[in-house]
Amino acid sequence: MTRDQDAERGSGRAPGTDLRLPGLPFPLRPHGPDGHWSHRDGVLTGRAGPRQDRFVPPTGEALDPASDAPRLLGAPDGDFRLVARVTVGSAAPFDAGALYVHVGERAWAKLCLEYSPDVPTVCTVVTRGHSDDANSFAVDGASVWLRVSRTGRAFAFHASRDGERWTFVRLFTLGGERETGAALVGFMAQSPTGEGCAVAYDHIAFRPGGPAGLRDGT
Repeated sequence: MTRDQDAERGSGRAPGTDLRLPGLPFPLRPHGPDGHWSHRDGVLTGRAGPRQDRFVPPTGEALDPASDAPRLLGAPDGDFRLVARVTVGSAAPFDAGALYVHVGERAWAKLCLEYSPDVPTVCTVVTRGHSDDANSFAVDGASVWLRVSRTGRAFAFHASRDGERWTFVRLFTLGGERETGAALVGFMAQSPTGEGCAVAYDHIAFRPGGPAGLRDGT
């Protein structure tokens, strides 16, 4: 049985069954551990279990093959912007809800609202073989708006306190044009040190085309 089939079986969906969200032109499929993903009244909810995380230490430590976190991913076409407001329900160090981009097992990135370690903070991780780790800005409260965009062969991360004015966080690539074109994007929950973390996403929107400007607040 494949990992994807394991995830689908654990989620209570029949293998091959996708989750479709209003406004998203592509289906979403669970990956990794069971995230208990559910969508109701415009809110997507999920949950990471104890010590679930997705991170490849840059110090060269061996990667635990069991290290993974619940993800719900789909494959959009062309340039796009995926927007959601994320709320993180737990407060153990490094609990987080994230938007996630995946082109390979060691080529992926996440834009998180993370307790880092005890203050809600917009954080990013880009993995090309090994992961890096960077903090952007602290957030008042348990919610923030996140946006991941594709523009050509690059991806961009932005965050916003109000969903109107966007702060540029990061621009990066994960691989060649062929790999980037086949990217999966979506949602992730993690609880690296805690006993589990509930996350919720609302105001989910998909917009064709990349951002008009990376650093002008749009």
